[in-house]
Amino acid sequence: MDSPTSTGGLSARIVPARSSMIESIGVCGLSGVGIDKENLKKKLLIPKYLRLAIRDSIRFKDAVGVGERYFNTGELNAREEAPECPMVVFVNSRSGGRHGPELRERLQHLMGEEQVFDLFDVRPHEFVEYGLVCLEKLAGLGDFCARDTREKMRIMVAGGDGTVGWILGSLAALNRQGREPNPPVGIIPLGTGNDLARSFGWGGSFPFAWKSAVKKSLHRAITGPVCRLDSWHLLVMMPFGEVVDPPYSLKHTEDCSLDQGLEVEGPLPERVNCYEGVFYNYFSVGMDAQVAYGFHHLRNEKPYLAKGPITNKLIYSSYSCGQGWFLTPCVSDPSLRGLKNILRMHVKKVNCSEWEFIPIPKSVRAIVALNLQNYGSGRNPWGSPNPEYLEKAAAIRLEIRGGEWRDAYMQMDGEPWKHPMSNEYSSFVEIKRVPFHSLMISGD
Repeated sequence: MDSPTSTGGLSARIVPARSSMIESIGVCGLSGVGIDKENLKKKLLIPKYLRLAIRDSIRFKDAVGVGERYFNTGELNAREEAPECPMVVFVNSRSGGRHGPELRERLQHLMGEEQVFDLFDVRPHEFVEYGLVCLEKLAGLGDFCARDTREKMRIMVAGGDGTVGWILGSLAALNRQGREPNPPVGIIPLGTGNDLARSFGWGGSFPFAWKSAVKKSLHRAITGPVCRLDSWHLLVMMPFGEVVDPPYSLKHTEDCSLDQGLEVEGPLPERVNCYEGVFYNYFSVGMDAQVAYGFHHLRNEKPYLAKGPITNKLIYSSYSCGQGWFLTPCVSDPSLRGLKNILRMHVKKVNCSEWEFIPIPKSVRAIVALNLQNYGSGRNPWGSPNPEYLEKAAAIRLEIRGGEWRDAYMQMDGEPWKHPMSNEYSSFVEIKRVPFHSLMISGD
């Protein structure tokens, strides 16, 4: 799968993976000290009437009505100019060792309060459906400031890989609806792995000296070049009646059609449940997803344990030893631990029309469909292979059937879920490339 490329078609410079602790110490010095706060705010601050229009359109879920009201009562405001880089920030207040609320207040101090959204108050699809539509309505009525603000807008996401994927997935609606341009996205890394942030030069951890580092991140978001990012559509089809608690990036859908080029062997149930979503970094099934699932549940039940990336990695390590590797559901028979016992895989390679069956070695405990060069907190599974030895996939289908295992574990960009398995019918996971790119801001 492809690496990020710049909008001009050239390969973006790859940032070598470094440990989170070293990165945190490295930015603990004078990062952001030389950036003037007032000058930064001037470049970011959206005119007040537009900030309020965006806020009210989301609050009342009425973009058109709010837009018309602000236009009719604010003709003089339409003469204002848009800032150099109008920006909104989404903050996952549960990420970053629970520093999210403090970070949100710091960001609101550096820019307009209405430009910073807590994801547990404002969902990203609400911003797309109401906030951006309000700007587009004002622009259509002749408000040039609203037009320029919409066209120049950039978005920062303070969160982990799953949070970034959530934002990008919501912005993808703009491509489907022909509502261009699509705002490019930068990252303040608050998660545990932060592999998307590493891939685009934003670092791999939330720095110790974060108050000054935030200014530097916003400044880089203003000046950073824009890169393209491939994305992949994921369809999960399972027998009707099986209960699953999917992550927020996976939505229920009535469209349950698999690729007709590959016939399904065996019977299909009369009724099925289907979920779909988009991933940007990776999808995996197996041991690593099981570990992530255990960690996420522990963090939700005992949030005081998840105080930062280093603590999180220690918890991950304990789950890797206890839950993911040694104490599998089939501990009585180690030969049953491999995915070969529950899973079949077919791959359609790039520039090929035929599906190819891929045998799974009995020792394999996890399968990862990887889009970028960073995985698992900065690890590079590819190494430095000769290009002709790298096979790229255009589509992947996984067929999963129960047996000794009752559940399979899956994750998409760091958001895991437990997938129930049937002994009678198979579940299917099909991955295909999305025909348009997402836009990312390079933090280099």
